[in-house]
Order: sequence, then C-alpha cells, then structure tokens
Amino acid sequence: MQILIVAALIIIGILLFELIIFSHEFGHFITAKLSGVKVNEFALGMGPKLFGFKKGETQYTLRLFPIGGFCAMEGEDEDSDEPRAFNNAKIWKRMIIIIAGAVMNIILGFIMMFAFTVQADSYVSTTVDGFYSLAHTASSGLKSGDEIIEINGYSIWNTRDLQFAIATLPCKEVDGKTLDIYRQDCEEAALSVCNSIITDNKPNEKQHEELSDIYSDGRSEIAKAQTKEEAYKALEKVCSNAYAVFGISDYKTPEIKEQDTRQRFIADVKVKRNGEEVKLNQVQFYTLEGSGDTKSTVSIDFALKPIEKTFGSVISQTFTETCSMAKTVWTSLVWLVQGRFSFNDLSGPVGIATVVTNVASQGLQSGFGDAVNNILFVMILITVNLGIVNMLPFPALDGGRFVFLLIEGIFKKPIPRKVEQVVNAAGLALLMIFMVVISVKDIWQLVTGNFPGMQ
Repeated sequence: MQILIVAALIIIGILLFELIIFSHEFGHFITAKLSGVKVNEFALGMGPKLFGFKKGETQYTLRLFPIGGFCAMEGEDEDSDEPRAFNNAKIWKRMIIIIAGAVMNIILGFIMMFAFTVQADSYVSTTVDGFYSLAHTASSGLKSGDEIIEINGYSIWNTRDLQFAIATLPCKEVDGKTLDIYRQDCEEAALSVCNSIITDNKPNEKQHEELSDIYSDGRSEIAKAQTKEEAYKALEKVCSNAYAVFGISDYKTPEIKEQDTRQRFIADVKVKRNGEEVKLNQVQFYTLEGSGDTKSTVSIDFALKPIEKTFGSVISQTFTETCSMAKTVWTSLVWLVQGRFSFNDLSGPVGIATVVTNVASQGLQSGFGDAVNNILFVMILITVNLGIVNMLPFPALDGGRFVFLLIEGIFKKPIPRKVEQVVNAAGLALLMIFMVVISVKDIWQLVTGNFPGMQ
C-alpha cells in the first residue's frame, strides 16, 4: 500500500509540473493564435514523440520526457516569407506573445494558491496578539496590538512576508551588558526557576495555575523594568512567590552573569500602533545562541491575531500570498547579486526534486492529503519562480527576447537575425553550464548529507 501511495504522489508531482509547463507554453500558443501567427507545433514534454495529432495547421504532440515543452511558431527562429509568420507580425503582437508565457505562469500561481488557501479554516494576520515565553521582541520595543508593516525596509503584507523577513535577518554581535539583554536573561532565569519547581514538586492543577500566574506577572514586571536593579528585583519576586507556593524558604535567586557580547538577530521594524506608523529601531528577535560550530537560530517569539475565513479573506489571502511569493523570488535574485545569498543557497532540478520528495515525506506523516498539499505548495513556488525568472532580460529567456523586440521598436529596425541567434545561443549555453554546475552541487550536498533540510 505504501508503494502505491508513493507512486500516486510521484504521478501527482509530475502532473502538476507538466501543468506548469503547459500553462507557460499555452500562454505563447493562445496569444499567437489570437494574433494570427501560424503555430506549427504545440508539444508537451521533450525528446521522442509518443503520439500526436494534427488539427488545422498545428501538430499537437506528447513527448517522452516530462521536463519541458514548446510552442513552435513559423518564423520564430529564422525569417520566413509566410505572411502569418512570427517575424512578420506587428511588434506589439510579438511582445505580447513572448511575455504571455511568464504571465500565464503567474496566473496559474494564483489559481493554485487559491486551491491551497481555500482549504484553511482561518488565516493569520500580521498584528501581534501576545508574546511567548522569553520573547526578546517584547523587551525591545514591540507591543501587543502592533501591526507589523515593514522589517528592515521589506514590506510585510502577510505572514509569509513576516517569516521570510525574519528568516533572512543577519545575526549580529551586540553589547551583552545592555538593559534589554539583562531583562531577557532575567526572564529566562524566571522561567527556568518555575520549570525546575514544577519538575521537582509535581504541582497539582491549582498550584500549576498559581505558578503560571506568578511567572506571567513577573515576566511583565521584568519587561517594564527601567533599570537592571528593577529587573533583578522582579526576578527575586518571581522566585519568592514561586517557592512560597510549596512553602519552600531555602532557595537561591539565580545570578545573572553578564557577557561582553551576545548574538542577536536584529531589525528595524515599522508598525502601525493606534492608527499611526511607528518605527522601532534595533528590535531583537528571539535568538537561540549557538556554540562552537553550531549557528545561532532565530524564531518568531510572538503570537498573531487570527483572521476569520470569509469569501473576501480567501481572495485577499490568495492575492497577497501569490504576490508575496513573487516578491520573495525577485528579492532573492537581487540579494543573490548583492551577495546576501551564496552559491550554496541555489538549487537546480536535482535540488527541486529532493525538496518535493522531502515535503511529500513530511506530509505523509499526517496524511496523504497533507503530502499532496505540500507538493502543491512547492509547485506554486516553482510556477511563480518560472514566471519571474523568464521575465529577466537575459539572452535565451523570454525577457531577453522581449528586450530585442524593445530595441527593434525604439530604432524601427530589427536586430540582424544572426546576431540574435548568436546571443541567444551564448545565453542558452551559459544557462546550461550553470544548471550543470548547480546540479553537481546539489548531488554533492545530497551525498555528503549537507543538503538544506537534511541536517
């Protein structure tokens, strides 16, 4: 049965990927047809032809390898005397045809995102609803009720933006003797004391509630402390009250040992507070500090207010989630050029297949439907990614071909076909070399166990 489930997931993954390819090529195909351009062949897949049929002037084929497809238009790659050839169409029509593939990928992203989003029972806003234990943000400026609208200049439209912005924050060395750090350490000590008391004394339900209230009140006092002395007194109060629940008088308040430097994920955060925009400088996010070869990690340390599921919220979430994904792809490309992302952060076909396998396996732990949804989400990212990347002004990509048409439109003269072919061939060769290098990197990471998500 497990083999059948895995086989079904593989088939679903392939079908979704082929749907992405189909949507891209269909964008070229339908706009070519509507523009009166002759289409010689519309193919799904690459390599040897499995079967096909001809309708009108167009041959429709399904090919062996499900790794691509094409829409072969008359006069697309070489000049043709055919009146309805691509090269003889008006320039604005050719521009629409070229860019239509990428646009269709984005449209498919919206449709698939709707299918993914509509299944949720409710949604999450970007408004802070409260703080978790040891919330560093609470001790460095963020307040309950704040609507987060920007982190380090990155616009926050939804929780996906929030997660991306926080996950990509740089980790910095900060002064370990500031009041903010001291309050965080006092809160951590208070929680440690309460947890230790619970472990050692096995409290009943009433005592457990008392300890919870004592810690909650103490955490609030520590967060409000204006000096280190006040913060430590609040910690002492927590210890005194917590031990008193069990009649323990022989105890010692933990000592707060200050360090010269500490590691923190820090950002300037813009929030909407009481209807006004407020900028919070150097907000510290919860940081689990690493040691030795272990890197520090960051996480969201506050709860967010829910959004009720309605027809409007479903449409709104679908729109903003898809736009956020496109923004994430574009931002990642910019940051890659700027050096904020490294070569190891890139993945090719091998890496993508590995990610799909991993998310499907994780989803299967809770059910077949979750595995399908995980695959669907990765496919949404792929189709949006394909749409954005194809618009880049690089030779061999649709964006590069669009630039040639733009130059032709400006100078009223087409670029010589041979020049265009040489430039596109060089661009394609570079892309192929790049894909091979990325694939070798992915395989090496898999073999050595260093592929992201495998550690």
